[in-house]
Amino acid sequence: MYNTEVTQASNFVEGVDFAFLLILGISFFFLIALTAAMVFFIIKYNAKKHPKPKEIHGSNTLEIVWTVIPFLLTLLMFYYGWIGWSPMTKPPKDSMEVTVYGRMWNFLFEYENGRKSDTLFLPKGQPVKLNLVALDVLHSLYIPAFRVKQDMVPGKEDNFMWFEPQKEGTYEIFCAEYCGLQHSYMYSWAKVLEDSTFQSWYQDTTQVVAAIESPTAAGKRIMQNIGCFACHTLDGSKLVGPSFKGIYGTTRTVKTGREKREIVADDAYIINSIYDPASDVVDGYSKGLMLSYEGQLSDEDIGLIIEYLKTVK
Repeated sequence: MYNTEVTQASNFVEGVDFAFLLILGISFFFLIALTAAMVFFIIKYNAKKHPKPKEIHGSNTLEIVWTVIPFLLTLLMFYYGWIGWSPMTKPPKDSMEVTVYGRMWNFLFEYENGRKSDTLFLPKGQPVKLNLVALDVLHSLYIPAFRVKQDMVPGKEDNFMWFEPQKEGTYEIFCAEYCGLQHSYMYSWAKVLEDSTFQSWYQDTTQVVAAIESPTAAGKRIMQNIGCFACHTLDGSKLVGPSFKGIYGTTRTVKTGREKREIVADDAYIINSIYDPASDVVDGYSKGLMLSYEGQLSDEDIGLIIEYLKTVK
């Protein structure tokens, strides 16, 4: 179960909600007032009561009133929108920094100590700056409970969002920018923990976790973290990419350039598929949907992935 209580989940909730309710209230007021005025004039000046039309001259006073009042209301809405948004551009210098990688179709969160996770773990009451990196196409990181959303643009530098989580719980993370076939499945979770609990998780590095896991379990965890199962199945069914079922040691038909050839799915094939996925594309699948993981995975990570794929029968 995730936390449905969103009040003050972050330091931006109050400012964003006030601006939203102010604009909504003004909009509803004028919707009701104008509709009522329209109905009143329809009834009062209908053709039965006034069969002979009468010319009405303009009013300078009325012109000024309906120009000045909307102008002042617009400035009022802009002001509260501005003071709600402006602090979002100025992260505190002591913010904990997390790099967020967005790719089709998952988010990966990398912490300053090198730990990676597909879930965003956060310490309660500490400002957090998320550095946003899009590895392929446009994405948008959206955490509704925190009232923050920021587009992730490939190649854009100094792209970030920040907030201070203020309430323990689990909150949804969505991609709010249509990014392709599996866009609707591109979601994750933000888990806000007490500082002591977070520090225990944070200091339990990937290397420590891997040491107590079997190689196959560690390999599966790595593949989950980097989003492999968003495009590849384990049961033999076809998705964006070929299934992992029975992949290791089998012969596969691939396209290398324009040439078709048979190749054995051994260690070298798997390594090449991870680092240069466009070089040998399995027949029947499209080229260019998978990007290279070079620089994101260590040799040890690759070895654990291979160990796991050997077990997928």
